Amino acid sequence: MGSERSDAMSGDTAETGETAGPEGTAESTAMALKILVAGGFGVGKTTLVGAVSEIRPLRTEELLSEAGQSVDDTEGVDRKVTTTVAMDFGRITIRAGLSLYLFGTPGQDRFWFLWDELSQGALGAVVLADTRRLEDCFPAVDYFEHRQIPFVVAVNCFSDARTYGAHDVSRALDLDRGTPVVLCDARDRDSGKEVLIRLVEYAGRRHTARLLDSIG
Repeated sequence: MGSERSDAMSGDTAETGETAGPEGTAESTAMALKILVAGGFGVGKTTLVGAVSEIRPLRTEELLSEAGQSVDDTEGVDRKVTTTVAMDFGRITIRAGLSLYLFGTPGQDRFWFLWDELSQGALGAVVLADTRRLEDCFPAVDYFEHRQIPFVVAVNCFSDARTYGAHDVSRALDLDRGTPVVLCDARDRDSGKEVLIRLVEYAGRRHTARLLDSIG
C-alpha cells in the first residue's frame, strides 16, 4: 500500500454554513474539517473516536471469528473481540465555529482499499501507535507521507507498555523532520482533544507553507 503514490487530495477539506445576520446580512456560522484516525489493528482508534465524539459515534464493528485468525494478528491484544470493518465516525467541536468530523480507518491489510476513499478531502490524520507493536503503524505512516497528507503520531500509553519519549518514537519510525509525536490516553476525552488540536495546528502550518511556496 505505502509504495504507491497518488495524486494530490481532491475534494473540499471544509464545509461552511451561512445564516442570515442582522438586516439580512450573511454570516459564516461553522467550518467542518475532515480528520482521519489511523493505525494498526487494536491500537485504540475506535476508543479515541468514541471518547472525544460529542455525538453517538457510528461504528461498523464485527465480532472476530475463527476464520479471521489466520489474517488478524491479535498478539498483544488477545482480549479484543471485535474489529472495525469499514469506518468509525464521530464529531467534536474544537471551538465556536470549528468542528472536526472524525473518520476511523480499519487497521487490517484486507481493508486498506477503503483508505483512498476515506482520505479524500481530509485535512490531516492522527496515526495511533502502540509501543508494544510499533511496527503496526508503519503502513499508516508510509501512506500519509507518500500522499503528503499532514499527520501526527499519537502514542497510546497502555498501562502495561514501556514508556518512550516522543523523540525516541520519532527516530524509531524514521519520521520526516517536524512531524509531531504526542503521548496520549485514547480513553480520555481531554487527551484526545489535545491530539486533535495539535494536528489542526500542524496541518494549518503545512497548508500555509504550501500556499506560500505556490505563489513564491
